[in-house]
Amino acid sequence: MARMLYREDIDEVRRRLTTWWEGGDIGRPAMPIHCPRPTPLETIPPMPQPPGWETGYSTKDFAYRVYLSKTGPGGAMYFGEAVPAVAPDLAPNCLALYLGCQGVEMPGTVWCKPFIEKPVKQHFKADPRNFYWDFSWRLGQEQVRLAKGKFFVAFPDLIEGLDTLAAMRDSEPLLLDLCDRPEWVHDCLDQITELYFYYYDRLYDLFKDETGGSVFWAWAPGRMSKLQCDFSAMISPDMFGEFMVPVLRRMTARLDHCMYHWDGPGAIPHHDHLLSLPDLDMLQWTPGAGEVNTDDPKWWPLYHKTIEAGKKIYAGASSLDSLRRLKREFGPKLKQFLLPMWVKTPAEAEEALRIAQTD
Repeated sequence: MARMLYREDIDEVRRRLTTWWEGGDIGRPAMPIHCPRPTPLETIPPMPQPPGWETGYSTKDFAYRVYLSKTGPGGAMYFGEAVPAVAPDLAPNCLALYLGCQGVEMPGTVWCKPFIEKPVKQHFKADPRNFYWDFSWRLGQEQVRLAKGKFFVAFPDLIEGLDTLAAMRDSEPLLLDLCDRPEWVHDCLDQITELYFYYYDRLYDLFKDETGGSVFWAWAPGRMSKLQCDFSAMISPDMFGEFMVPVLRRMTARLDHCMYHWDGPGAIPHHDHLLSLPDLDMLQWTPGAGEVNTDDPKWWPLYHKTIEAGKKIYAGASSLDSLRRLKREFGPKLKQFLLPMWVKTPAEAEEALRIAQTD
């Protein structure tokens, strides 16, 4: 029986999640629940933040990133299906950095500076000497060493398809390319997909747990990933079908479990395309800036349609009352949710799990 410092019942958690991912019934939704940990389980000497530090993605100080990896899982308690994890993230688009973008560090994030100025034939390739890949790989190796018996190491936010090409080319030129040179776009997307798996496969071999499970926003048995296309808010469903659906079909077929980060009202017109993907397990709805929370009734028709199409939904509950409302609305369908929550106390976490029971 495996034990994990920050999640002693990890074997039970993995068994429940395996059942849930594979279509079984755990009596409630899968619920990653976190609450603050009042007393640290480990004493880790503090390390001063480097001068000019702007973001946790930073590559300016390797030792401080290692320190953040040590301390990251210790600030929370984990209930339901929550798992402690850290990741060697460098940006919300690491693949673009590995393939040639420069990272511009900003408060809370990293912007990938485009580098494709002309749409000539591209020959993207994996470069083991790339600064960002080398940093991710070394940090991931150190995290694996630190994580043993304590927590998981999750994938960095690689990102793929049109979002990665837009980071490399810039969004406005890419929108013109879709119309003026679609063959060039398809060729670039084919190369990006293959390179995604070049890096994914190496990271999976490094990060997978003793069961072969992996973490990308959630633990799942086998090869897990989160896919997305935020660029889709700027294009029609026809263009999404032409350019992104083939990418998603190829990628989902090479994974054991996956979710799609479905971001904002501009992405809603692509719902039917997403539901048509046979190997896509789950949609993770993100309302977008200025919109109501994921638990608001405004989004419930989207959730019903998704579940009726045989997909799962990743959408959080902001309070125990909102969880009760979701249960009243969805009844047994609530079991198809991955429903994360942040609560204030262990007692509130246990109450959330009790409320969510649907049997």
